[in-house]
Amino acid sequence: MFTSWGRETTRTFRAEELREMLDALEAASDYGTVLRAKGIVAGADGAWLHFDYIPGEIDVRNGAAGVIGRLCVIGSELKEDAIAALFGV
Repeated sequence: MFTSWGRETTRTFRAEELREMLDALEAASDYGTVLRAKGIVAGADGAWLHFDYIPGEIDVRNGAAGVIGRLCVIGSELKEDAIAALFGV
Protein backbone atom coordinates (compact mmCIF):
# COMPACT_ATOMS: atom_id res chain seq x y z
CA MET A 1 0.00 0.00 0.00
CA PHE A 2 1.39 3.38 -1.01
CA THR A 3 0.80 6.65 0.77
CA SER A 4 1.75 10.20 -0.02
CA TRP A 5 2.86 13.18 2.02
CA GLY A 6 2.53 16.70 0.69
CA ARG A 7 2.98 20.26 1.89
CA GLU A 8 2.80 23.77 0.55
CA THR A 9 5.57 26.06 1.74
CA THR A 10 6.91 29.57 1.41
CA ARG A 11 10.34 28.45 2.61
CA THR A 12 13.27 29.07 0.28
CA PHE A 13 15.89 26.43 -0.49
CA ARG A 14 19.41 26.42 -1.88
CA ALA A 15 19.87 23.88 -4.70
CA GLU A 16 22.68 22.02 -2.89
CA GLU A 17 20.66 21.94 0.35
CA LEU A 18 17.71 20.44 -1.56
CA ARG A 19 19.96 17.78 -3.15
CA GLU A 20 21.23 16.81 0.32
CA MET A 21 17.66 16.51 1.63
CA LEU A 22 16.65 14.33 -1.30
CA ASP A 23 19.75 12.18 -0.87
CA ALA A 24 18.77 11.66 2.79
CA LEU A 25 15.48 10.05 1.67
CA GLU A 26 17.50 6.91 0.83
CA ALA A 27 17.52 6.08 4.57
CA ALA A 28 14.36 3.96 4.81
CA SER A 29 14.85 3.52 8.54
CA ASP A 30 14.56 7.30 9.00
CA TYR A 31 11.85 8.23 6.48
CA GLY A 32 10.08 5.05 5.35
CA THR A 33 10.39 3.54 1.88
CA VAL A 34 10.37 6.52 -0.46
CA LEU A 35 9.62 5.64 -4.07
CA ARG A 36 9.27 9.16 -5.48
CA ALA A 37 9.50 12.78 -4.46
CA LYS A 38 8.83 15.82 -6.57
CA GLY A 39 8.08 19.46 -6.22
CA ILE A 40 8.62 23.10 -6.98
CA VAL A 41 10.11 25.40 -4.34
CA ALA A 42 11.41 28.94 -4.17
CA GLY A 43 15.16 29.15 -4.46
CA ALA A 44 17.25 31.27 -2.12
CA ASP A 45 18.56 33.19 -5.16
CA GLY A 46 15.05 34.18 -6.30
CA ALA A 47 14.72 31.48 -8.98
CA TRP A 48 12.32 28.55 -8.62
CA LEU A 49 13.72 25.04 -8.21
CA HIS A 50 11.96 22.01 -9.68
CA PHE A 51 13.00 18.61 -8.36
CA ASP A 52 12.40 14.92 -8.99
CA TYR A 53 13.67 12.01 -6.93
CA ILE A 54 13.56 8.27 -7.38
CA PRO A 55 15.91 5.98 -5.45
CA GLY A 56 19.41 6.50 -6.78
CA GLU A 57 18.50 9.46 -9.00
CA ILE A 58 18.12 13.12 -8.06
CA ASP A 59 17.30 15.94 -10.48
CA VAL A 60 17.22 19.57 -9.28
CA ARG A 61 16.86 22.28 -11.91
CA ASN A 62 15.65 25.85 -12.37
CA GLY A 63 12.16 26.13 -13.82
CA ALA A 64 9.08 28.22 -14.25
CA ALA A 65 7.86 30.20 -11.28
CA GLY A 66 5.18 28.85 -8.99
CA VAL A 67 2.78 30.70 -6.74
CA ILE A 68 3.77 28.73 -3.65
CA GLY A 69 6.25 25.92 -3.07
CA ARG A 70 4.91 22.37 -3.16
CA LEU A 71 6.52 19.17 -1.92
CA CYS A 72 5.25 15.63 -2.51
CA VAL A 73 6.73 12.34 -1.28
CA ILE A 74 5.28 8.95 -2.28
CA GLY A 75 6.14 5.61 -0.72
CA SER A 76 5.18 3.11 1.93
CA GLU A 77 5.35 3.31 5.71
CA LEU A 78 6.32 6.99 5.38
CA LYS A 79 7.44 8.69 8.57
CA GLU A 80 5.61 11.94 7.94
CA ASP A 81 6.96 13.83 10.96
CA ALA A 82 10.53 12.97 9.99
CA ILE A 83 9.95 14.02 6.38
CA ALA A 84 8.43 17.33 7.48
CA ALA A 85 11.42 17.94 9.77
CA LEU A 86 13.86 17.10 6.96
CA PHE A 87 12.32 19.73 4.69
CA GLY A 88 11.77 22.17 7.54
CA VAL A 89 8.04 22.54 6.96
